[in-house]
Amino acid sequence: MQQNQHWQPTASIDTLAKRAAIIQAIRDFFFKRGVMEVETPVLGKSTTTDLHIESLITECYCPGERDKQKQFLQTSPEFPMKRLLAAGSGPIFQIGKAFRQDPTGRWHNPEFTLLEWYRPGFDDITLMDEVDTLLQVILSAKPAKHLSYQAVFMSTLGICPFSATLEELKKTLIQASIHVNFNLDEIDRDLYLQLLMSHLIEPGLGQSEPLFIYDYPLSQGGFAKVKPHNPAITARFEVYIKGIELANGYHEITNADEQQKRFEIDNDRRREAGFETIPLDENLLAALRSGFPDCSGVALGIDRLIMLALKKTSISEVMAFSMQPNNVHTVQ
Repeated sequence: MQQNQHWQPTASIDTLAKRAAIIQAIRDFFFKRGVMEVETPVLGKSTTTDLHIESLITECYCPGERDKQKQFLQTSPEFPMKRLLAAGSGPIFQIGKAFRQDPTGRWHNPEFTLLEWYRPGFDDITLMDEVDTLLQVILSAKPAKHLSYQAVFMSTLGICPFSATLEELKKTLIQASIHVNFNLDEIDRDLYLQLLMSHLIEPGLGQSEPLFIYDYPLSQGGFAKVKPHNPAITARFEVYIKGIELANGYHEITNADEQQKRFEIDNDRRREAGFETIPLDENLLAALRSGFPDCSGVALGIDRLIMLALKKTSISEVMAFSMQPNNVHTVQ
């Protein structure tokens, strides 16, 4: 009878030792800068309202409830970390598990490790500089380059994402043989912009050094502040290395009314798409109303970072047990 080898880790023990050293180096990076490590709950009554992120759901008994209550496995520790900021924590970081219902593949596992940190007093430009420094320390990367969202579309595809017509966006997709049912979501420009970004732009980004993309459209701004000089763009950035999206950051919204408006817009989009709406995180809104510091925050995928640091081709090669085992290693 053939012996079952699936019990073995998907990463070698040597790789896991290197992973541990990298995570320690990340902690040292923040400790030296006076950033406090925190730990927040993985389960919550609410979760992200983002249309393009699907949360994992479970049930458990909660205090004061006779029946089991729905709980979301958190896609990011953003909301509870912001509550700590409102309580006066100062700069904080967290390395912990997050969960997203995306297809398992080379760069994603439904359960993954996320680094998230918040810097009171930083705007998005200052935080990009700190992310750049971290990448130089951990990856020995060259100093990063920067391009606006508009500039990367113009330089790669020759179209302006803000002024191009829907027909121009569709034509570009068709010419690239990207197959889409164009009878769906006719009014959703972001659908086409995101397809163009993921299929035609992202694979070429950050090939020689990290590349920051900044100043995203308001419709893709998440919970980032609107830029004061242009209400059509937000203080959001992403960083790419070797075509891989590694981190996503914001100059954070501090106004509770604006935050609630963004939640409600997201839920309207979810409703229109036939998805379940998400209950608003009332604790976060209350924290913002109590007084929230001007700050910027960023989430960075640890598994992807370690994959890049160790020159692996899949995150399963740097995780002890991936849901998609690509290799079986002998335990040492």
